[in-house]
Amino acid sequence: MDESAITGESTPVEKKKGDAVISATINKTGTLRFKATKVGKDTTLSQIIKLVEEAQTSKAPIQSIADVVVNYFVPIVLAVAGISFIVWYFVQGSTFLFALTVFVSVLVIACPCALGIATPAALMVGLGKGAEHGILIKSGGALERAHKMNTIIFDKTRTLTVGEPKVTNIVASSSKKDVLWFAAIAEKSSEHPLASAIVSKAEKELKKVPDADWFKTIPGQGVRARYKGKVILLGNRKLMLNNKIGIKHFEKQIAKFEKEGKTAMILAADEKALGIIATADVLRKDSSKAVRKLQKIGVEVIMLTGDNERTAKAIAKKVGIKKVLANVPPEEKAKALKKLQKEGKIVGMVGDGINDAPALTQADVGIAIGSGTDVAIEAGNVVLVKDDLMDVACFMKLSKKTIGKIKQNLFFAFFYNILGIPIAAGILYPFLHTAVVSPVIAAVAMVTSDICVVGNSLLLKRFELAKIHRS
Repeated sequence: MDESAITGESTPVEKKKGDAVISATINKTGTLRFKATKVGKDTTLSQIIKLVEEAQTSKAPIQSIADVVVNYFVPIVLAVAGISFIVWYFVQGSTFLFALTVFVSVLVIACPCALGIATPAALMVGLGKGAEHGILIKSGGALERAHKMNTIIFDKTRTLTVGEPKVTNIVASSSKKDVLWFAAIAEKSSEHPLASAIVSKAEKELKKVPDADWFKTIPGQGVRARYKGKVILLGNRKLMLNNKIGIKHFEKQIAKFEKEGKTAMILAADEKALGIIATADVLRKDSSKAVRKLQKIGVEVIMLTGDNERTAKAIAKKVGIKKVLANVPPEEKAKALKKLQKEGKIVGMVGDGINDAPALTQADVGIAIGSGTDVAIEAGNVVLVKDDLMDVACFMKLSKKTIGKIKQNLFFAFFYNILGIPIAAGILYPFLHTAVVSPVIAAVAMVTSDICVVGNSLLLKRFELAKIHRS
């Protein structure tokens, strides 16, 4: 059974009578008869959907910087305008028109437009820049949070790895070509995912693989075939043992491959072991580079997978990940993230499958692989259209640059108001009797401040994300 979409197990799982099978998994070989013990809301898929919904409601809303500022800014401006009117009219004895002019000028010059657009203007340009590079950011909130991430969790299957088994090693007592050729003939009629990997390699490197004269699948062991009078066996230790074929001279190599998380298949012909073919789910070409880049900028990288610990650790070692959480079912992945968040970590989750959806939703920022399942893409805050893991670091850098622009915009807006409001309130009038700002001049100043904020935000368009890939 191919359970990769649900559990993350990259290689098919053998099932025997009495074993449980999960809905939404795929039967790759033979036929089976099963009994539905859970239906409707009790199925595994329904439980995953429920976990996604719970994660969505449990996450606290993020209040933007601008919201915090405006909450205090508006009451303060109204108070300053009112006090200015009272002081000029009742204390200084100025005319009602003069006091009213000061009141209106303070309100106009302090119109919180610059503060109001400081954040959305920068976010709009940042979102556009991300889309231009193939990073689809669904919300400004995700872009605001990303620069704070100090922990990134990667799923394994189809995220760090390609998700399809490939032939990685061939060991032969004589000819490697013969081992590959006979293995491909034996596997050509098989529907097993490992079979397609062997046949594809043989047809690519040798020639078109002929059909076997006779073929039989032996569940839990391998295959048996006959070609031009030669009996071919390909499978595990149990298959060789049952056919009394000695493999002692290959044991050391088999153990090495298994330690590396690979599936080792032994080839025998005419009752003699000829060699080994090892297959594994290979890494994406950018996985190691992406992990190193994140670690270089101080981010802790963790692997979280439903796959077995041996395979997970073998893949983690190749990409340079030190912390591995293996054998974690979908319902436990979100709990693992919650635990890290309770420790004060800002967590980003990168995944692609149905089994990753609850974790993607629970994460502070969920990053879905573009070629992943619709469920994962829907659950994520960000989608990597190009399936390039280096874009995780690019996204974080874009977030940092965008937040930088937001802070610059807010600083300018504050500086403008700190300077403009006192002048509009008439603080210079006792010294320069002509220094009262009219509402018209206040309006021009306010519009100018808006233009400056928008112009500063547009400078983000000059930021080159491609440089991060090259660094």
